[in-house]
Amino acid sequence: MSRINLVTVEQANEQQQVLYTAIEQQLGMVPNFLKVFANSPAALKAFLGLHTIASEGELDAKTKERIALGLAEQNSCQYCVSAHTAIGRKAGLTGDEMIANRAGSSQDAKAAVAVKFSRSLAEKNGEVTTAELLEIRNVGYRDAEIVEIITHVGMNILTNILGKASRVEIDFPKVDLKKAS
Repeated sequence: MSRINLVTVEQANEQQQVLYTAIEQQLGMVPNFLKVFANSPAALKAFLGLHTIASEGELDAKTKERIALGLAEQNSCQYCVSAHTAIGRKAGLTGDEMIANRAGSSQDAKAAVAVKFSRSLAEKNGEVTTAELLEIRNVGYRDAEIVEIITHVGMNILTNILGKASRVEIDFPKVDLKKAS
């Protein structure tokens, strides 16, 4: 049971209803973690705005999901691992690829560096080394993509924290964490 209220569709005020309608049109559902965000329509709008902007970038959907899976496992967020496993499948990731992502790597050499860099950003609170920046550039990521990776790290840390703090009920096929939480 969630430790922070989930604003149900029935409980939602007019502003929340408008946001829920937009979410449902895009996703076909309103995930529970967004119902937690909806306690503050301002926070929900901020998250949706960041998510919309981040989805318009140059990183491909598979790489975004690889990053999300790597961070969710690193941060022990079962809700996020479960959600991004479902989303990753829709993006075309295989089961073996998602296992590699959750372990901090990828079967794709370029994406492996992005996942590794993302986890390092989170672990070191952004204090990555010059060598790490050179490594990600040397596999072909440009500064625009590096900034997008940093943006996705921030966005995923936010959702990992929300998922863990609220202990929101998982409304995706449940996936167990690899490490103890």
